[in-house]
Amino acid sequence: MDLREELLREYNKEHVVFLANYIGNEQEKFAELIDLFLNGEMRVTQRASWVVGHCADQYPELITPYLPTLVYNLRNNIHDAVKRNTVRILQDIDIPEDLIGEAADICFEFLQSNKEAIAIKVFSMTVLFNITKSIPELANELKVIIEDQMPYGSAGFKSRGKKILKELNKI
Repeated sequence: MDLREELLREYNKEHVVFLANYIGNEQEKFAELIDLFLNGEMRVTQRASWVVGHCADQYPELITPYLPTLVYNLRNNIHDAVKRNTVRILQDIDIPEDLIGEAADICFEFLQSNKEAIAIKVFSMTVLFNITKSIPELANELKVIIEDQMPYGSAGFKSRGKKILKELNKI
C-alpha cells in the first residue's frame, strides 16, 4: 500500500481507523507514517497526524522512539493539526525525564499564546498538569496561567481548566 496516496485519497474517521489498523503494531509501517507526518507536504502531514494519534492510542509503545523528534518538531512552523495531535499524544503518555523540560516550555508557550487553537491550549494544559506530578514546583505557575485565562476561555477551556484547578489545589 502506498501510504502517502492513501492519506490523500480520503480524510474521514473510517479511513483513519482503516489506516491505523493497516499499520497495526508494525514498527516499519509506523516508521513510514512518522516520516510522512514529519516530512511530508502540509496536506500529508495534516492527514498523517490523525493516523499517528490513533496508532499511538492503540499502541503507545510505537511512539516511544519518536518522542524526542515529536517534541522538538513542535518548535517548527507546523500545521495546527500536527501540533494538536502531537500534544494530544503527549497528554496520554509518560514523558521521559530528559524531555520534560522542553515539553513543559513548549506547552507553557502554547497555553499562553493568543494565536493557538483552543484544542492545542487545552491539551497543553493537561500535559503541564501531568508534568506537575513529577515537578510540583510548576503547579503554581500553571494555576496562575489557567486562572488568568479562564474569564476569556472557550467552554472547552473553562471545563478543562476547572478540573485541573481543582486537582492543582490538592497539591
